[in-house]
Amino acid sequence: MTTELRNAPGGSPAAGADAILRELPTEQGTLRYWEAGQGRPLVFLHGSGPGVSGWQNFGDVLPAFAEHFHCYVIEFPGFGVSDPTDKHPMPAASQAVIDLLDGLGLDKVDIIGNSMGGMVGTLFSMSHPERVRRLVTVGGLGLNAFAPFPAEGINLLIAFTEDPTRERLIQWLRSMVFDEETVTEELIEKRWALATEPKTLESARRMYSSAAMKAQIAAQAESDDPPAWSMLHKVKAKTLILWGRDDRVTPMDASLIPMRTIPDVELHVFPKCGHWAMIEQKAAFESVVVEFLNREESTS
Repeated sequence: MTTELRNAPGGSPAAGADAILRELPTEQGTLRYWEAGQGRPLVFLHGSGPGVSGWQNFGDVLPAFAEHFHCYVIEFPGFGVSDPTDKHPMPAASQAVIDLLDGLGLDKVDIIGNSMGGMVGTLFSMSHPERVRRLVTVGGLGLNAFAPFPAEGINLLIAFTEDPTRERLIQWLRSMVFDEETVTEELIEKRWALATEPKTLESARRMYSSAAMKAQIAAQAESDDPPAWSMLHKVKAKTLILWGRDDRVTPMDASLIPMRTIPDVELHVFPKCGHWAMIEQKAAFESVVVEFLNREESTS
């Protein structure tokens, strides 16, 4: 059973979409999500990083999608909106997708995932192919083929997580975009408030501290399981990969492996754009993604 909390924040463009924040009780705690529009179900999965939320990632583009689809913007556990979690953010987010779909009785959906949300959506598409009609990822899916790992933006994120100062937050935010004027004082203040909340910071350190990154790399090196990028041929949904040409968090060469291995895939690259295509190239993002999701199924 869901509970309605409030309408979209005043002054946001998405308020015109009649977005409502709801909460869904789950075994993992209370899961919150924004709901707007009518039509085929479309689920938005946000990225990671200091002060991130589903609303921060997708609130501004929500009206364009709510005109066509029944939209659900998940707020992942541990990011300051839904209940905190003791789990690593990735498995907690993956479980949240299952909890939302099962809790709302959504058998098959389209998914838009940004960065970590793109990885979560891809893994869900691989493990539950019957439940995903179309998949859209915005950066973060694949493997750095030429660029070093971790990239600049990830290193700045680690630096903030280990020593959270306002200046480090600003440095990281600027690495996320092509045009640094995108990083406004309003954005900085919103991100700072969420990012420094103790439970949120604790969750971030499970993913982005130096120790966590070293442990992740060591575990991958010792594991006999195939890496996720080598299993992308298991994605059955029609897929659209979106990338900012100037992404300094997950460089564009990471798109090469998913572009070649996902069976039914398209790649669209936005110029003058960093990691946040839905923010820096808002109009183009809306146009490209709505067309892809509404395109008639091929009969061939």
